[in-house]
Amino acid sequence: MGEKNNISILKRIFSVNESGLLVSLAVIFIFFSVSSRYFLTVRNLSNVLGQVSLPLIAAVGFSVLLISGEVDISIGSLQALVSLPLVAIMNSTGSFFLGAIAALVMGAAVGIVNGLLVTKLKINSLITTLGMYYTLRGAVYLITKKVAIADASGREIFFLIGNGKLFRFLPYSAMLMFVILFLFMYIMKNTTYGRRIYAVGGNAEVARAIGINVEKVKLSAFVLCSVMASISAILLASRLGSANHMAGLGFEFQVVAASILGGVSLSGGVGTLLGAFIGVLIIALIQNGLGMMNVYTMWQLVITGVIIIVSVAIDELKKRNE
Repeated sequence: MGEKNNISILKRIFSVNESGLLVSLAVIFIFFSVSSRYFLTVRNLSNVLGQVSLPLIAAVGFSVLLISGEVDISIGSLQALVSLPLVAIMNSTGSFFLGAIAALVMGAAVGIVNGLLVTKLKINSLITTLGMYYTLRGAVYLITKKVAIADASGREIFFLIGNGKLFRFLPYSAMLMFVILFLFMYIMKNTTYGRRIYAVGGNAEVARAIGINVEKVKLSAFVLCSVMASISAILLASRLGSANHMAGLGFEFQVVAASILGGVSLSGGVGTLLGAFIGVLIIALIQNGLGMMNVYTMWQLVITGVIIIVSVAIDELKKRNE
């Protein structure tokens, strides 16, 4: 009886898709552990945890938005933009918290603009955020003149959030990542808001018919996506020690690949944050392992591209078989 209960609990935690991802993750982990003697070391595993924290935090917001039936590919450019008020305010006031609040407010503002353009003007979210992608990146280039703005405040907390480690192993950024992940896993599974996100993404017209304010739910998802990307931007600025105009280049594709690989459907209404987390881990381990094997960066990009194509193909096949 006890064994059946344990199996039932595991089934509730992991879907069929997530179980397959876990098997893939285990195979990748074993392969690189055998291929490189440096892979399975405390230092490297600690580095991997730090590496996955940025895309995973962004993937939480992006996955919620994707489940709601929309997409945002401007998050990479947003990373570069929000680091500007963060570092500028820290340099002028010496306060990390004021800088972080300004960065998060700017991120939320971009999310509101994206959301209103999609929900009020009915512009396709891919087109809207593609335009925002170029607008924000261009603005960053104009403001910085393509020169990084270094942190001159010397605030220790700013350095520690992106580089510090608990017991010299667990990155603080990874601790924040797990808090955000578990919080939103709970929200998506056990709250009215989570159920509304799935309902809107599954069928917006049916959701509207049962009294759900579809536009309001989608707008909130856009804001959440931008805020999560802004949190990851703060961590990235901490690691770089500056507001860099090159920050976030290609970041959106890493997040998209991880989310879709994790089973979050491009058509909306399907997917879990746990799956997205496993997807982020798989990509991070592949990139880390290939780096350990001295595989050229260009091949790492090719492999990431193949992962995106295969993931989208699998998503399409699933929809056809439903």
